[in-house]
Amino acid sequence: MKATEQTIQQVERALRKVAEKFPRQEEATLLTDLHIRVNQETGELLVFDDDDKELTRCVVEQWIENKEDSFYQDVTNILRNVLNKQKGAIEGMSILKPYSFVLEDEDRENIAELYVVDDDTVIIDEELMAGLGKDLDDFLANLLKD
Repeated sequence: MKATEQTIQQVERALRKVAEKFPRQEEATLLTDLHIRVNQETGELLVFDDDDKELTRCVVEQWIENKEDSFYQDVTNILRNVLNKQKGAIEGMSILKPYSFVLEDEDRENIAELYVVDDDTVIIDEELMAGLGKDLDDFLANLLKD
């Protein structure tokens, strides 16, 4: 699924609303992660904190009754792109670091870690990491062989 301009704008607006709820302050006071739930039938995008308090919601027209098998992978890519575009606002939120944005389905099952905000940690795209496990196994095997 290729995201329409309207979809991108709706997601950007929802994430901007979340960032506005945690304005930049000198000292972060809240400890939480942000849970993004997406419903494949209704097209709803909801964002919650760790206490299950709803921070924002919207309906993404393009996602309503979307039956594609790759739905959550496509949504993951869209959300990661939007989070990266809003990096300044996202990383400036007054939440104690580290915190992350996590994608969940309507049953609260973790689908993907979308973005981690920490001074020392970066989430690397899966495509970039493809084959890394095999490379590390080969390296270790060669190291132990000696």
